[in-house]
Formats: sequence, C-alpha cells, structure tokens
Amino acid sequence: MNSLHERAVTAVERIGLVDIDATLDRFTEEGAAQGWTHLRFCTELLEEQARRAEERSRATLLRFAGFPFRKTLDEFDFAFQKSVTEKAFREFSECGYIRDHGNIVLLGPPGTGKTHLAIALGIEAANRRCRVKFTTCSTLVTRLKEAKERNSYSRRLGSYTKPSLLIVDEVGFTPLDEQEASLLFDVVCARYEHGSIILTSNRTYGEWADIFSDNEVIATAILDRLLHHSKTFSLKGDSYRMKEFKEGRA
Repeated sequence: MNSLHERAVTAVERIGLVDIDATLDRFTEEGAAQGWTHLRFCTELLEEQARRAEERSRATLLRFAGFPFRKTLDEFDFAFQKSVTEKAFREFSECGYIRDHGNIVLLGPPGTGKTHLAIALGIEAANRRCRVKFTTCSTLVTRLKEAKERNSYSRRLGSYTKPSLLIVDEVGFTPLDEQEASLLFDVVCARYEHGSIILTSNRTYGEWADIFSDNEVIATAILDRLLHHSKTFSLKGDSYRMKEFKEGRA
C-alpha cells in the first residue's frame, strides 16, 4: 500500500498536481468507506486538484495586479453613490468589455468611489483568470521615464501593454509635462483595440488639456483612442471618506 501511495504521489507530482499529497489519503479513505468506483475516485480527486489549481492561479493574478488594497462590488455603497447603478457594474464583472477590448472611464471628485469601483472590477477580472495590472498615473510615467534612462523602455512599456486589463488611477491629480504626456500616450496607443483600460480621473474631459500642460493635441489624441470603445461614468456627490469621518464623530 505504501509503495502504491508513493508511486501515485510521484506520478501526479511529475504532471504538476502539487497538492496531491494533501488530498490523496483523505479521498482514499472516503472512497473506501463509501464504496466509490475507480472512476468516481479519479473524478473526485481530479476535481479537487483542479479547484486548488484555480485558487493558486487567482492568488497569483491578484498578487501580480498590485492592488493597493482589496475592495469588492459587494462592499460598494450604491445607495450612497447614486450616480452609478449596481446593475451596470455587475454586468462589467462578467468581463465582456475585456473580451471586446473596451474601456471604462470613471470621473468625479476625490472620495466618490472611483478607485473602489476600478479595483473591484479588477478583482472580478483576476478571478476570471484575466491578467490585470493596477497603477497610478504618476507611478506609470515615473517608471517609464526611468526605463527610458536605463534603455529598458520596451520591456517596461510591455508590462503596461500586455495585461488584459490595465487600471490607471488618479489621472489629472498632478499635471503632466510634455514627456510624461507622451509616455501616457504610448501606453494608450499600444493598448488601443488590443487591451482594456479602466481609468479614473478627477477632471472632466473639458479639463484634460490642463492635465497635459495645455497641450490640446496630445489630450485629443489620447481621448480619441481611449473613448472610441468606452463607457464613461461621472460620479457625483459627497466623499465617502468624509461620510465615514462624520459618522465616526456622531
């Protein structure tokens, strides 16, 4: 019996079923007690291995995404933020926009839930085995500028263009100079009709020239590609953080 156990563990490890040692004894005992057929035993064991592999894959994708914190759609207060509907974002959670290489733009003042929604959709995408990357606009342009100086620009650009979904948070919180605007354009242009973007900004589209130091040409070029296949949501109202602060003092 021990010899058969060792042979089974060795064989499945050779094909990458790394958790088999943790489950083989349990299924062997359960199968013997319930009189499972050989096919039932194999099915139960393989389904458990598949479930564990999917869990590892999701965990890896969530780590790769680099979310600053974890927020879900279930945690979003749609009753407080009435500018958007839960139905629309539940539909986005099915990731059809990613399959269609569509974009989502979330506009609104600080504290209205833009980042929460962006991360929640990113987590939904990662749970569906999509490769996701989260970055702030400031971090994105800083990393790309550093890559230019180190002659590693193509590799760094690829880190922003290869994921199925790129989340760019806080566009417009600080103005971009001409070089930084050009770097953001490179990312948007490379992803155009090839990968999805979720972008958050505290500026309306009419103010985007201000983001790019009054460079209307590059602002228009970025918006033209970003908005071609996109849905825009303008979040309004009070800040969640101020709401929680006031509730905490009540």
